[in-house]
Amino acid sequence: MTIQVLIADDHSIVREGLKLILETTDDIEVAGEAADGAEAVRLAAQLQPAVVLMDLRMPKMDGLTALERLRAGQPHIAVVILTTYNEDDLMRRGLKAGARGYLLKDTDRETLLNTIRAATRGETLLKPEILARLLGGPKAPPAPARSEAAPELSDREREVLEAIARGERSKEIAARLNITERTVKAHLASIYNKLGVTGGRIEALNRARELGYLKE
Repeated sequence: MTIQVLIADDHSIVREGLKLILETTDDIEVAGEAADGAEAVRLAAQLQPAVVLMDLRMPKMDGLTALERLRAGQPHIAVVILTTYNEDDLMRRGLKAGARGYLLKDTDRETLLNTIRAATRGETLLKPEILARLLGGPKAPPAPARSEAAPELSDREREVLEAIARGERSKEIAARLNITERTVKAHLASIYNKLGVTGGRIEALNRARELGYLKE
């Protein structure tokens, strides 16, 4: 099923760049574009996208206000904040208002795509360094903990995690679960983000055991 995304940003060059990224995928499609918060709210009601990529600083209506309007009137539409503003207060306000992610505009392509996919599943996907700041910890990523800001693994993510614990490769996992290898890799990226690991499968498995996701 194709994920419909509405891009809300007052800079046309940013919208064009995002369109180029999103349109290279098989499962994500750009439903429309908005140049300000008011237009984003109007188009979201009209187009009913699964996800809105929302800039924070826009004319007529800022992104936080638009987010609050969407959560009140269209709560089934997920909002992911995509901004240049690396400020703790804005992060907290955005997530408190119901955003399903907070990304900076220099984020990498895979993180952007995985955050959009997680948002459609009702999950909040945050990079470890952002999670650390939100929780008031040090700037280096702390040991992950289960919390509202770091949701538990989905059933499919648990299946993938248990499969790599058995030593299965991505191709084998894809065949057994009847999904594509690309989807397996997306689940793995989501798992790594949630567990706060960067060293790959072994580190992820060790962290998962520490958190009780896997038995010794």
